[in-house]
Amino acid sequence: MSSTTEKKFHRDLPRTPVFAFGTSKLAATVPGPTIEALQGVETYVTWQNLLPRMHILPWDPTIPTAVSPDRKGVPTVVHLHGNIGKPQSDGHSTSWFTAGFKEKGPTWTNATYRYFNNQQPGNLWYHDHALGLTRVNLLAGLIGAYIVRDPAVEGPLGLPHGNEFDRPLVVTDRSFYTNGYIYMNRTGDNPTIHPQWQPEYFGDVIVVNGKAWPRLTVQRRKYRFRIINASNARFYKFFFSNGLRFIHVGADSAYIGAPVLTNETLLAPSEIADVVVDFSESMTDTAILQNDAPYPFPSGDSVNEFNGKVMKFIIEKNQTADPSWVPDSLIQYPSPDSSSASHTRYIALYEYTSSTDDPTHLLINGLKYEDPVTEIPKVGTSEVWYVINLTEDNHPVHIHLGLFVVLDQTELVNEDEFKNCMLKMNNAVKCQVSKYARGNKTEVPAHERGWKNVYKMLPGYVTKILVRFAYIHSNQSYTFDATAEPGYVYHCHILDHEDNVMMRPLKLVK
Repeated sequence: MSSTTEKKFHRDLPRTPVFAFGTSKLAATVPGPTIEALQGVETYVTWQNLLPRMHILPWDPTIPTAVSPDRKGVPTVVHLHGNIGKPQSDGHSTSWFTAGFKEKGPTWTNATYRYFNNQQPGNLWYHDHALGLTRVNLLAGLIGAYIVRDPAVEGPLGLPHGNEFDRPLVVTDRSFYTNGYIYMNRTGDNPTIHPQWQPEYFGDVIVVNGKAWPRLTVQRRKYRFRIINASNARFYKFFFSNGLRFIHVGADSAYIGAPVLTNETLLAPSEIADVVVDFSESMTDTAILQNDAPYPFPSGDSVNEFNGKVMKFIIEKNQTADPSWVPDSLIQYPSPDSSSASHTRYIALYEYTSSTDDPTHLLINGLKYEDPVTEIPKVGTSEVWYVINLTEDNHPVHIHLGLFVVLDQTELVNEDEFKNCMLKMNNAVKCQVSKYARGNKTEVPAHERGWKNVYKMLPGYVTKILVRFAYIHSNQSYTFDATAEPGYVYHCHILDHEDNVMMRPLKLVK
């Protein structure tokens, strides 16, 4: 259930009013409890809403928003990010409901969600997805980790396991008033257009698993960290102060084929890095996990002494026995085959500005969220999508239900000329995108070449992805009816963009 409680984020801060998930109001926490599921064993969750009548954060009624007609409470609906499941349990943005189900959104279906867990083992997370309120509901605390485990497949890999050595790290950024309340600017960049909405929210306090700049004492051995970027808009470029490295074993909700060693890792909002860190290699007794990603990414401000630090690891001096290992090979899934794609789509990302050049709203393919659906893939097929980013921001695009592989990222040449054509015609083929998509190519990092559900779309680039609408571990079609209402969505996962309103419907057919 989602309810209101208070959270102690830091010893020097008073307790903070938050929205939280839990099995009861007294047990509610930020982040919510980690849900662990077994592959092939169904999970049933009855999501209840105990949120108050009024929100604890400012929200903007001038953007498309889930607003109950009688204002009987804060709307919410829960999306399990990375889940491969039926539409009725996807947490559709218009399937919201208020406390006691007194009011329901137009596509509300049922109180109990059924998660089949028939997909590949990996990392998911659950969070609010109410239309126009996602940024404030997540900022208020409605987030939590979810893991699908398959012991028969994962056990032989020998990776670190157990609660002490295998941990989700849910990373967010917040700012606070001196009274402990979460700070969110109440005035928008274009207050005559949007009184409150701003294009991105950034906080100076980095919070991990509900604690500001926490510390963790670790043994000199390998640990597995499932790092979830649950921030509204902040990208993180993680690295260790003492040179420790990341051994990547998975990305988002799927394992990669072989481990990849990196000195740093860039994580966009909603992306998940599944890594092993070997503290026995440390030459020091402490290691600080740091961040140096500009904000907004990639051309914004540099980090400061506050948001450049994430958490501190205190490493015990003595070596310890470590029965875990990282194998040379992990889990192999079918390689992407673009020649089998049944359809090709062009997905253009636009940002619109006011006379003062401040953003007013963002759209996909120049269409509003409520406009008729245009992406209608067939169940069991693959499609090639060319995502054309005509903005100055890096947009992490998330596709519900489908998994995809990034095939290519090519820079646009004469971008202004192409953009002018797109703003007039809104048609990549008629604007001859192939004529402009012939610039520099940016290599996809080795640890991100597997199957993902969200990826960073570079500004001024065309990103080619192969989207699969079937299970990747069995290459079989879904065990549920993916064509049912209310369907799915895809969107930018910078929450301030998603809310206003860089999101489009996705409807599957047989």
